[in-house]
Amino acid sequence: MLTAPVDAAALLSPLVVTQQHWPGSLAMTVLTVVAFATGGLYRARRHVSILDELPSLCGRLLAAAAVVAVVAALRHDSPAYLADFIRGVTVAAVLVIVGRLVTREIATLARRRRWVEHNAIIVGSGPTAVELARLLRRHPRYGLRFVGHVNSPSPATSSPVPVIGTLDQLEQLVRLAECHVLIIADPDCPEPVLMELLCLPGVTRCDLWAVPRLWGSRSHGDHIGAIPIVKIGHLALSGPRWAMKRFSDLVIAGSAVLVLSPILLLCTILAFLDGGRGIFFQQERIGRHGQPFNIIKFRTMRPVNEHESRTTWSIANDRRVSPVGRFLRRTSLDELPQLWNIIKGDMSVVGPRPERPHFVEKFSAEYPSYAMRHRVPVGLTGLAQVSGLRGDTPISDRARFDNYYIENWSLWLDAKLLLRTVAEVFRGGGR
Repeated sequence: MLTAPVDAAALLSPLVVTQQHWPGSLAMTVLTVVAFATGGLYRARRHVSILDELPSLCGRLLAAAAVVAVVAALRHDSPAYLADFIRGVTVAAVLVIVGRLVTREIATLARRRRWVEHNAIIVGSGPTAVELARLLRRHPRYGLRFVGHVNSPSPATSSPVPVIGTLDQLEQLVRLAECHVLIIADPDCPEPVLMELLCLPGVTRCDLWAVPRLWGSRSHGDHIGAIPIVKIGHLALSGPRWAMKRFSDLVIAGSAVLVLSPILLLCTILAFLDGGRGIFFQQERIGRHGQPFNIIKFRTMRPVNEHESRTTWSIANDRRVSPVGRFLRRTSLDELPQLWNIIKGDMSVVGPRPERPHFVEKFSAEYPSYAMRHRVPVGLTGLAQVSGLRGDTPISDRARFDNYYIENWSLWLDAKLLLRTVAEVFRGGGR
């Protein structure tokens, strides 16, 4: 919490001496803080050391300073101006490193005095988990208070380690122990079962750390004792990440409605000429947290009855799809009314595609990871769709791609998928 403000203050320190270079100092501050954030220099670490961060810190400082210096050189011909500006940047960079050293010492002191401490549960009770527990009890500098082990039910009547419960009680134990951190270490259960438990609402609020199964894998320098650990990204979108995604959805959907209004009008006219009234088609789909909502599309065919509409899987080659409807489906233009679903908050621009309740129930029973797609809002487009997984393609593959998207979400990933979606539309890659 201290690091980012201290970095910003250090980078703006040249303004205390002179305001002559304030645009460059401000640009340097913004660029450096962004570079630090994208490089993981504001992420929580268990092993706190300025020496671990120093190579990445210096490299990003130099890169940001070089960019700003080049721009300043192009705008100002005076050597004296550039020399003063570079001196100011150098002083700011040195102060950033000094500030980092101070904040790291404060963090370490607060942990050792137990002023800052988080309850931690270790998932697993094998040798690695036991060693982790010993290190946490012995060394408070990691900022974690060991609460106990959680593992699968075992036929053994006694355990040499303090197992406080079983994995099926994990959500309740997290609440009772006021746990803030979970460390995954050699759990005695299949990975799909563990992932399903980690996606429970009460568990997703915890920070997740894991011991790599192969100790030779890179852990970005973080470790507890000699045991490497990696930070697991949040398994569901919440907090600031959810706010960023929702804001981007409103901006993109609102802009798309304005820009695409002529195309929307043309599609409306074509749908009316093709089938008369009933231009729009609404159908119940399952959204975030399993909540139903009505999706809106341009009507491309008329089903025989409501039961068929709810339970028929694919109609790609159905003769009741008119030529106009086939064109709208091929170009994905029939999906454009879902922009209103996005503005309402039923959907997102990018996310797992929504499915009908009948198939959600069916696929969730057949594929354990399918229901995990509903951790986030469903989307107008998604990673599975732009990867060719639409129509009659394996549901297990779709679920795998959708869950990968959720667990690796970023605004840049959304931007990449939108660009790929536009390319698919122009290639006519719809149904």
